Amino acid sequence: MKDPTEILTGVIFYSHLTSKRKEVAAFMAHNTLILMVDGQLSIETAGGKTILQKGDIMLVGKNQLATLTKIPSAEGNYETIVIVLQEDLLRTIALEEKIEVREPYTGSPFVLIPPNDFMQGYFQSVLPYVRHPDKKIRASMGILKVREGVTLLLYAMPSLNSLLFDFSAPYKIDLKKFMLSHYHFNLPVEKFAQLTGRSLAAFKRDFKKVFDAAPRQWLLEKRLVEARHLIEKKNKKPSAIYLDLGFESLSHFSRTFKKMFGKVPSACIPAL
Repeated sequence: MKDPTEILTGVIFYSHLTSKRKEVAAFMAHNTLILMVDGQLSIETAGGKTILQKGDIMLVGKNQLATLTKIPSAEGNYETIVIVLQEDLLRTIALEEKIEVREPYTGSPFVLIPPNDFMQGYFQSVLPYVRHPDKKIRASMGILKVREGVTLLLYAMPSLNSLLFDFSAPYKIDLKKFMLSHYHFNLPVEKFAQLTGRSLAAFKRDFKKVFDAAPRQWLLEKRLVEARHLIEKKNKKPSAIYLDLGFESLSHFSRTFKKMFGKVPSACIPAL
């Protein structure tokens, strides 16, 4: 079974994983509403770890880099429903409802929504589309469901107003601190520039000033040095770390590691 299944392209997803624990690096560009139907989801960022259990509902703020660990229940089931609150739709809602945000949101980007009948009923109303993926949901109906979700979120927690409707551009953040915390994410340089509030040209210029290196080369070397440290000092297996350090395959990791250090990763494993 596909993971995830798109119920409405780009907006509503149904993630169903039954066979094994799975870890993926993800960039969550939009505000995202998640219902944990079954199993457990761990969301780990540079700032900490958040764990969703069966029945939990969480709103995740936009522009989050995270490692997602999907863990099936004892019965072997992992199920989530994910509603992506795209910014264009939120802008439309803000205009129609005359919503203004006067102060920036300063809370956690991971907000657990208190249990209530309205949100539970909302997700129950989405389940028929999930259970019958052969019955294609019309785009107009999908947009109505997203609007309903936003309305109920604000009813449950009015303070989320400033999280959902903050359309300001990302401010220019501390480049050194951000990159040292997030270098292991497998993202293009253009995305790192966006996340630090810079144009691509400004990002490369500032990066050169801070690290005296080009971004791509620095990222590769930083990941490989960290990999060697984990293998030699922490007794980690190459197969257990390459994904966490932003490499797409074990073979690619081994080739680049050998090119830099003159030997394959397995040759660095300490003798017992």
